[in-house]
Amino acid sequence: MSGILAWFWNERFWLPHNVTWADLKNTDEATFPQAEDLYLAFPLAFCIFMIRLVFERFIARPCALGLKIQANGPQKAQHNAILEKVFTAITKHPDEKRLEGLSKQLDWDVRTIQRWFRQRRNQEKPSTLSKFCESMWRFTFYLYIFTYGVRFLKKTSWLWDTRDCWYNYPYQTLTTELHYYYIVELAFYWSLMFSQFTDIKRKDFLIMFLHHLVTISLITFSYVNNMVRVGTLVMCLHDASDVLLEAAKMANYLKWQRLCDLLFVMFGLVFISTRLAVFPVWILKTTVFESWDIVGPYPSWWVFNLLLFLLHVLHCFWSYFIIKIACKAISKGKVGKWNPLHVSNDDRSDIESSSDEEDAPSPTKKTHNTATNGTNGANGTNGYLTGTTCPDEH
Repeated sequence: MSGILAWFWNERFWLPHNVTWADLKNTDEATFPQAEDLYLAFPLAFCIFMIRLVFERFIARPCALGLKIQANGPQKAQHNAILEKVFTAITKHPDEKRLEGLSKQLDWDVRTIQRWFRQRRNQEKPSTLSKFCESMWRFTFYLYIFTYGVRFLKKTSWLWDTRDCWYNYPYQTLTTELHYYYIVELAFYWSLMFSQFTDIKRKDFLIMFLHHLVTISLITFSYVNNMVRVGTLVMCLHDASDVLLEAAKMANYLKWQRLCDLLFVMFGLVFISTRLAVFPVWILKTTVFESWDIVGPYPSWWVFNLLLFLLHVLHCFWSYFIIKIACKAISKGKVGKWNPLHVSNDDRSDIESSSDEEDAPSPTKKTHNTATNGTNGANGTNGYLTGTTCPDEH
């Protein structure tokens, strides 16, 4: 194990030439990031998750009920052992042949059996109340951490001149505010990583899992080799659009469609401008070119930039769907009544998997790929508006 640890923490990988871990040990005069500090993120992630449960139960839920969001879920299908067995063990979307067989077996007409399966599928969908509470929690956290990040960064020199991220690197001291910012962000994404398995199921589960994994890797990586200055710029830049995303989703659940449309437009503009313009022109420019000139490349420098480029690929992926939603809405010719969330279910990967089931083609008749309504809209990730939602992330 000691040999593995020595290989993993090889100074020639993590640090620039002629720099050792001993050079970055804490002293009375200076404090530097230490790898063991990252262990604080795990108990803090648990605390954040518990705070979320309390927030959703005692703050978000009463707010939702006060705003007339119904607490009851969809109508439950009447109990039938035979249909329940088919639903759970065989298929949730029986074909015409199976429907006819069940009709003869139960002496029910086909339409009644279709209605039963539709109601049974709807039972597994999360209620609008649950989705509102989840979005309100994320909105609150993103608003808090984005506000904190802006207030912190406006006092720093590297916000105004990104070359300051690399002067005297890696001997840049770690302040209490910067340490708090990093650990809270890391803990939040660890909490999202684990809660993703219990949260509302969405079609882009794997993409968001990759997103959270890349984000955690970037935060951890940049902290260990003291690239925290540029790391704070990346985190704050990404939090800007997430606030608008969650606000748009809450407005959609409340059926405040005009406000939802406005917030979605604002979100799309902020997301695309920050992720496709500011991120490569400002962030990648300093991590690739300015750091090369001032510090020079070394092994972990390549890995860090590779992770940033992978993050940028995810930005392009989500931006494509946002633009696709906007173009489809405009092409309908109702610019005056533009409703960017009312688009078909297959437009964006952020829709819950259960959302598609309700609109699946009937085995006995052809259905149209209709627009989703406001209740099912805006069910995003760290999520992002897609089809029925807005875009972890980071």
